[in-house]
Amino acid sequence: MEFIKSISDAIQQNQDKNAFCINKTFYTYKEFIICISKIRGHIRNNVKETEKLIGLVTHDDLETYASIIALWLEGKAYVPVNPDVPIDRNIQILTLTEINYVIDSLETSAFSNNYHIIKSTPANGSQVIDLEPVKTSGDGIAYILFTSGSTGLPKGVPITFDNVNALVKAVDAEPEFQLTTQDRCLQMFELTFDFSVVTYLFPILAGACIFTIPKAAIKYFYIFKLIKEQKLTVLTMVPSIINYLRPYFKEINEPHVRYCSFGGGALYSDIAVEWSNCLPNCKIFNYYGPTEFTVYSGFYPYNKETHTKAHNGIVAIGTPQLDTLYLVVDENNNETKVNEIGELCLAGPQITKGYWKDEERNKERFFFRNEKGTSIRYYKTGDLCFKDAVGDYLYVGRADFQVKIRGYRVELSEIEFHAKTISTKKVNMVAIDLENNLGNAELGLAIESEPFETDAIFDYLKTKLPSYMIPMHQLFLKEFPHSINGKIDRKELRQQFNFK
Repeated sequence: MEFIKSISDAIQQNQDKNAFCINKTFYTYKEFIICISKIRGHIRNNVKETEKLIGLVTHDDLETYASIIALWLEGKAYVPVNPDVPIDRNIQILTLTEINYVIDSLETSAFSNNYHIIKSTPANGSQVIDLEPVKTSGDGIAYILFTSGSTGLPKGVPITFDNVNALVKAVDAEPEFQLTTQDRCLQMFELTFDFSVVTYLFPILAGACIFTIPKAAIKYFYIFKLIKEQKLTVLTMVPSIINYLRPYFKEINEPHVRYCSFGGGALYSDIAVEWSNCLPNCKIFNYYGPTEFTVYSGFYPYNKETHTKAHNGIVAIGTPQLDTLYLVVDENNNETKVNEIGELCLAGPQITKGYWKDEERNKERFFFRNEKGTSIRYYKTGDLCFKDAVGDYLYVGRADFQVKIRGYRVELSEIEFHAKTISTKKVNMVAIDLENNLGNAELGLAIESEPFETDAIFDYLKTKLPSYMIPMHQLFLKEFPHSINGKIDRKELRQQFNFK
């Protein structure tokens, strides 16, 4: 597979350069090569060739990243499990994928009672350097990521080597984004989250250095220190992180940052311009893409002076990348008109084959459409968007954030936009649909702040919105609950409202 060969070549060509900085310790690409080769030898000696799916316990160490590359060189897939989540959930994931082998760098693995453990720190691992990829079918699985499912069962998204190869080609085709061996790149994501793929894959392909975040660290503060002390040049983040960095913006003036990419949540215009002021020489990209489409599907090149297109204060998601098709549809999967809101659907070589052993969900989320005599398979993202007159796509919100109040459809993002517009406090605000004691739907406004007077906010909302869109409840929280990947946990936030 093309991108695996490129990884092998890049690693070998940059042996004298730093590959990782993990918990303040630097590791060169030569050390990375030795680690990969040892693990690869251990896999070959202990795992049957027919075993294609291997569990990977995601520690913040060189061995875990080396295990990914070793598995790919062997034509195998990694199924990551986070050691910080309940083991029952992890075993559920490994059971769903019928995994027999788990790679773990700990001396004593929590999974040893249920699986064959491959230690990624073999005492007598092979010293023979072997980075030559085996012949691998593009249809073979590269990784499977599991996200939470509405039924209580996690849903698996298998991504093939062809899918990853298409992602690499698409990003390489963008002249505005070109990493070099001199870049110092942030990797803030848990390896069970799809954004982690781009934050280790592209730096390795470029021979750049990757800076990770220790699991015990306060993430936003550690990032702040890395940017300043290690002079990071490439940042990939979820937008919620800069909300926590906002109090430090006056201290941040980092001309060495070349690229900053956002994704995994809505990027708001007000904080985007403030963040842009902190990074005077930086190109900012607002990426869009779901796990089911191999991380990225397109982007908008945000610029505080020339590219500020937004809807309800949310920066545009721009246009699809190479070989990707966007389609906005109504409830009957018919294409909507320009500026008409509908559900965004994606097609192209990055699309997953479908959810792991879940035909019912596959029927719900994938459909075929005949275009110019060709049947094209689309994925329904669940995101509400519209295409404007010049071809840019603008994000409205999640379809499940579009709620019905008194029979009316309500876009929660519209409430948030107006509340933030009038507020003198630059804080996070989230509109939430709630169910009261009578079983009726009501609206609440959660504010990430110490309590303050909000009469002016609600008076302003009454001048901008119909009565059914005015939140009836408010909640102040010092800090919003977040998922392990940095997204606001709306389900948990909803439970914080107390009806009495």
